[in-house]
Amino acid sequence: MRRTAPARAAALLAALTLGLAACAESESGGGGGGGGAADESGPIKIGAVLDITGAGASLGVPERQALELLASQLQEEGGIDGREVELIIEDNQSTEDGAAKAINKLVNEDEVDLVLGASRTGPSLAMRPVAESNQIPMISLAANQAIVDGSEWVFKTAQNDRVVIERMIDYMADQGHTTIGLARDASGFGEGVQEMFDEIGAAEGISVVAAEKFAPDATDFTAQMVNLRNAAADINVIWGIPPAAGLAQQAYVQLGIAAPVMQSHGIGNQVFLDTAGDSAEGLVAPLGRLVVADQLPEDDPQADVINEFVEAYTAEYDQGPSTFAGHAYDGWQLAIDALREVGTDKQAVRDHLEGLEDVVGISGTFTMSPDDHSGLTKEALVLVTVENGAWKLLPDQGTGG
Repeated sequence: MRRTAPARAAALLAALTLGLAACAESESGGGGGGGGAADESGPIKIGAVLDITGAGASLGVPERQALELLASQLQEEGGIDGREVELIIEDNQSTEDGAAKAINKLVNEDEVDLVLGASRTGPSLAMRPVAESNQIPMISLAANQAIVDGSEWVFKTAQNDRVVIERMIDYMADQGHTTIGLARDASGFGEGVQEMFDEIGAAEGISVVAAEKFAPDATDFTAQMVNLRNAAADINVIWGIPPAAGLAQQAYVQLGIAAPVMQSHGIGNQVFLDTAGDSAEGLVAPLGRLVVADQLPEDDPQADVINEFVEAYTAEYDQGPSTFAGHAYDGWQLAIDALREVGTDKQAVRDHLEGLEDVVGISGTFTMSPDDHSGLTKEALVLVTVENGAWKLLPDQGTGG
């Protein structure tokens, strides 16, 4: 998938149909529920619902860029079996209501064959009932396990919060910590996290002794951090996304809290580093391999896929991709693989996704099943710290590495 830099903007404008504002033309070629034969002529339509503005913009913008790049590459290659692939992107403005409206538009007006998104858990959960009731494959780019629990038609590419917490508990146990102070995002991304830490940590004698919440768009974290300081846990966890997670990190350091701090997998972009600044130095987080691509051993099974994507994305946008761009890459590639293999019959696409085995992506190696529509284990994550303002792979990956 490597490509050189010239003239991509013109190709992109010619190739894509974007629904970011009011654009969209309607040419049949998709639509309908999971039953019945699909029309295997005309364009293939893929819809995407992303958090391009609002609290989730630091996730949705790089996801949009990744999808635009990949769609342009596919168009240059001739589409799928000679059929044009149209990408229709909707901005949910980081709201659940916006996500529900956007997927309804894509399914009922644009008649897409498959939906990607949303960027975050809450909007993805708002989209799920529409995907299920219309029997249309949906691949979320968000984290919370609730997005896919018990689902028939919904899959996801970001590592589940459960496997993230498994990796964090492994690290805490290695370090001898037994008590956790938790400050978490009050949105869907943070729902159930405290209970999961207690459940998974029980075998290691690790539990949460203090828990605080903050809004995804919060800017003042003094109260939460004072409470964590007073709780005096062995280790503290900030569970959020930028910019809030970066501002919380600043407050943590400014208040002089001595206990070590971990962040979640929600911080894997430059926005976090820029927001947190020097306060990020020394923190530990479980992240996908993309953010430390240049530090991976040559025999890492994901290295080739990651490096190819980094090269193409950097050539296009003059900056490296974030973790979230990687989630979009995986969603696109899983979708395109299914459409190439089985066409646009929605039931066949769903069944193909559910049967994926050992598919190497950016976020990890995917193996789906009827009971697991995420397909990633804790091995999809590496422990990362921040050193001199940059991501650094921890030399000692511990028992979970």
